[in-house]
Amino acid sequence: MKTTISKKGAYIGAGAGLVLFAIFGLLPGSLIGGAMGINLAGMLFGLPLEPGLISRGIVLVSMLVGVLVAGIVIVTATTTVGWLAGRMLEGSAAHEGKEAAAHK
Repeated sequence: MKTTISKKGAYIGAGAGLVLFAIFGLLPGSLIGGAMGINLAGMLFGLPLEPGLISRGIVLVSMLVGVLVAGIVIVTATTTVGWLAGRMLEGSAAHEGKEAAAHK
């Protein structure tokens, strides 16, 4: 498959998204997921939570889900922005090529 400007833009956007996720997504994703896990475990076992294995497992799984959701959202958004920027550049390059051919 031919590499286009939009595909390169999507790759650049995905790379930028991974960096942004590492800086801004890991901590909030785990914090929000952990809070949801504490609430879920509290509904199941009652609050305050006992330091049991099952309640800790619920909190751990919800923290991982929070991090995954944050990563998916951030990387998908930046990949889409990079792809759209590439499509705009492809469109302007095609438009300039048509103008140059028309002037000859």
